[in-house]
Amino acid sequence: MRRAEVYYNDVFAGMLTETNEGQYIFQYDNVYVHQYPNQFITFAMPVSGLPYGSNRLFPFFEGLIPEGWLLDIASKNWKISQNDRMGLLLACCQDCIGAVSVKPLAESDE
Repeated sequence: MRRAEVYYNDVFAGMLTETNEGQYIFQYDNVYVHQYPNQFITFAMPVSGLPYGSNRLFPFFEGLIPEGWLLDIASKNWKISQNDRMGLLLACCQDCIGAVSVKPLAESDE
């Protein structure tokens, strides 16, 4: 299982989890839900207390991953398969252009 903290404008918004079975879950943080009910990270996932689930990495998070020659460089430098979308997201998206950042949660932090 791999997990990441998702931030919106440097405010903790929620957790993204890839389960050992390959499922993806995004859950907004309860504090975020109450303080920022209209500040969603993407139109496809409005702020909610209920988790979002998918068999694939959510398209919004896919869109944060580099493409083209930059993807080639990231994949080679970090030795991450281009098919390991969660691995690439965790490696490349801690300081994205835009409001959202994704920070890996160390296994000891779980």
